[in-house]
Amino acid sequence: MNKKLSRLRRARKTRSHIKYLRVTRLCINRTPRHIYAQIIDATGGTVLASASTLDKELRASLKTTGNVEAAAIVGKAVAERARAAGVEKVAFDRGGFKYHGRVKALADAAREHGLKF
Repeated sequence: MNKKLSRLRRARKTRSHIKYLRVTRLCINRTPRHIYAQIIDATGGTVLASASTLDKELRASLKTTGNVEAAAIVGKAVAERARAAGVEKVAFDRGGFKYHGRVKALADAAREHGLKF
């Protein structure tokens, strides 16, 4: 089994558990150049808030988009947008990625700015 299939297997297991709990989730995706975060409602059909390193207002303040500092800025932005949408509690769907580096930085920044998970 290669790395991508292993990650997708872990992600499927986590998503099925979150779906069973019927809670809003903070879903992330990570590529070598960018990081994306979305707040998805409990039914899984609507994106309530999102942020990524591709957003024009965030990208202007970033020197590079594929590092821990950029992930922290995205975490802060998604937390602020989620609170504006009325969401305070979420489940963290890390997409099968290890809780380390950019994923950890995004999660910590989101927690610091008001999201609870």
